[in-house]
Amino acid sequence: MANSKNSVRVENEQKPDLPKELFWDWRYADIDWKKTYRSIIERVLERGTKEEWKELIRFYSEPKIIKALKEEIKYLPDYIIDEVTSYFNLRKEDLACYTRKQLRRGQWI
Repeated sequence: MANSKNSVRVENEQKPDLPKELFWDWRYADIDWKKTYRSIIERVLERGTKEEWKELIRFYSEPKIIKALKEEIKYLPDYIIDEVTSYFNLRKEDLACYTRKQLRRGQWI
């Protein structure tokens, strides 16, 4: 018979301890935490608390989050860009979303 503590630990390692309310528009039980990491990181950074950011780091690792910020996440609001750069000690210019925003400036009228 398997140790129940070990099975709980394995189950917890398969998903982060994040509130269902952050994912109100998703089927929480069906989230593939590994496959949809970019959307999850984006969602938690934009709508989560600093404690939820820490859980994100625990689950995905800081290097993976930073890589997603630098290469994959294409949009974050300006105030989150400011928070992310401060929290992870990055420059705005390092972020894919900031670079993309600079390239897509609106036309002057």
